[in-house]
Amino acid sequence: MNKTIQIGNKLVGDNQPCFFIAEIGINHNGDINLAKKLIDLAVESGCNAVKFQKRTVDVVYTQEELARPRPNPFGETNGDLKRGLEFGFEEYEEINNYCRERGIMWIASCWDEESVDFIEQFNPPAYKIASACLTDKDLLLYTKSKGKPIILATGMSTLEEIDSAMEILGTENTILLQCTATYPSENNELNLLVIPQFKERYQTLVGYSGHERGIAPSFLAAGLGACVVERHITLDRAMWGSDHAASLEPEGLHKLIRDIRMIPNILGTGKKCVYSDEKPIIEKLRRKKTILC
Repeated sequence: MNKTIQIGNKLVGDNQPCFFIAEIGINHNGDINLAKKLIDLAVESGCNAVKFQKRTVDVVYTQEELARPRPNPFGETNGDLKRGLEFGFEEYEEINNYCRERGIMWIASCWDEESVDFIEQFNPPAYKIASACLTDKDLLLYTKSKGKPIILATGMSTLEEIDSAMEILGTENTILLQCTATYPSENNELNLLVIPQFKERYQTLVGYSGHERGIAPSFLAAGLGACVVERHITLDRAMWGSDHAASLEPEGLHKLIRDIRMIPNILGTGKKCVYSDEKPIIEKLRRKKTILC
């Protein structure tokens, strides 16, 4: 398979550089200035895009869930927290302008149809569908109707559920991400060998959305052929908020991007050869230069 999908001004797919998405998500903690600092971090680290999350709170959550006691910086209930973390038009307009100024793409995972319409105002280059939404047929169809590439995460999903989602979305404009929906994920939960399995089963582009600590699994995922890698980012994992502990801090993000960019050179051509730098070593170390049959 030699397939690519156009996302903004980038070709994503086989024989292309790994497309790295820095997920800001809700790690902005409801603060637009913190969101901008995270955008700056993504740009300075060499990421291709940043991602946010958009929900219509009263649609996504039940009234019982919103009323659940949960002391937080915005109030005393879970609803206070969810509403406090949700950016509106003014903030997203500022994000849109700032990303354009910094020269980086931004996308969002939309958890309901109203949120898709909200984000569509900004003409995103693609849409992300979160693992929690994989079984929402109406949302899949509605997002697909916008005609943009779709990046689908597969955490908490069975193969049968993924089969159904892919039947709805199709393979032409979809990138499927191996994902485990634990925060943070343990190494024995990552199951990276699903990446080649997905490629064979669905004949589509496959990537990886990671919530692990550290950088080695994400590097390995790219080495296994993930054309997209997505990781949450933060300025400090000790910050208040539910996703910071499963996020990369600046040093880790810089190292991961650096290492992923080296993968094509590390993998090479697949054709065994003797490099020119090896020839002096042959003269120095080999007692017999050839094998005589």
